Amino acid sequence: MFENLNWWEIGALLLLALLIFGERLPKVIGDGMRMLRGLRAMAQNATSDLNRELGTDLQLQDLHPKAFIRKHLISEDEEAAIRKPLQGLLEDVKSDLNGVKTGLTDVAEAADIKKAPSTSIAKSEPKARTLDLDAT
Repeated sequence: MFENLNWWEIGALLLLALLIFGERLPKVIGDGMRMLRGLRAMAQNATSDLNRELGTDLQLQDLHPKAFIRKHLISEDEEAAIRKPLQGLLEDVKSDLNGVKTGLTDVAEAADIKKAPSTSIAKSEPKARTLDLDAT
């Protein structure tokens, strides 16, 4: 529920709730929890009523239109037949992208100056001279 909030934001929300509700905060939290339990119980009762009326084992996740169609209207063979052309297309796209990646990698390696041997630069640079201070 709060997966997109970091700890600072959650702390700021808790501090804001404490400032707004003050001493009534425990009662507000309890009322909220009772409301959530009531909503869960209503959803559970609704699914059990649907199961009893339809005569199937229906879960809450099955009420999503895509899942309902997949589970109750399309057989596994029909679903496989629908997926087959799309799976072939996906494999073609993957192989094309791997070819492009390989080509780009080759171009990047060819253009990489750090890996290229620098023989002409090394020959033209003068060698550094060292002073021998002990000889004097």
